[in-house]
Amino acid sequence: MAAQAMEGVAVTALRSVMGRVQQAAERVGRDPGLVRVVAVSKTKPISLIRQLYDAGHRCFGENYVQELLDKSPQLPDDIEWHYIGHLQTNKVKSLLATVPHLSMVEGVDSQKLANHLDRAVSAIGRKPLEVLLQVNTSGETSKSGVEPLACVELAKHVKSECPNLEFRGLMTIGMPDYSSTPENFKTLSNCLDAVCKALGIAEEQFELSMGMSGDYELAIEMGSTNVRIGSTIFGPREYPKKQG
Repeated sequence: MAAQAMEGVAVTALRSVMGRVQQAAERVGRDPGLVRVVAVSKTKPISLIRQLYDAGHRCFGENYVQELLDKSPQLPDDIEWHYIGHLQTNKVKSLLATVPHLSMVEGVDSQKLANHLDRAVSAIGRKPLEVLLQVNTSGETSKSGVEPLACVELAKHVKSECPNLEFRGLMTIGMPDYSSTPENFKTLSNCLDAVCKALGIAEEQFELSMGMSGDYELAIEMGSTNVRIGSTIFGPREYPKKQG
């Protein structure tokens, strides 16, 4: 009974988030339909994901490869999975082999990772994999991501040397308390502008993935097309206690 009540809360929370996404977009004259909500289910059970799925949501994200490997086979094939954050090159093959419906990797932060992904996609013969380049907009050494000045070079590499990847835009991870300053978002927007000019492609064709539970409304007002919402939908993360 408690599990059912918790799941009902998650669906209600998702609906509330979708409403706030719509309002944030409309405040700045944007089409709410152009903003994707990724429900980040890190540390959350299959039953909660299934409840949101049954309520009509299809886009989910995970931060840990092993969790995605465990969950994906137990859930419907039409879920659009996003892998979010730094991905180790030695996990690429298992991720792509086990999660055939992986929709996007939000977190390509090096030419080496791009090359591994490109080869792995080719080897299994799936359709091109959508990728976002991760940019470190806060300058924190603990964060993955290329420096803003290096994003054009990485974008050119993916576009010209990785035919099995579809370059879709840029992403950034929020500050430690999951609230980014407007400067972080402005930096990412400026990076996208530089990339578009270098590649000769209109900004409207690319995505900006920025904004999480603490700052997604501000992110949408500043141009985000993809927000990653975890605790606001699912509640606080539940990390297992470490064994002594």
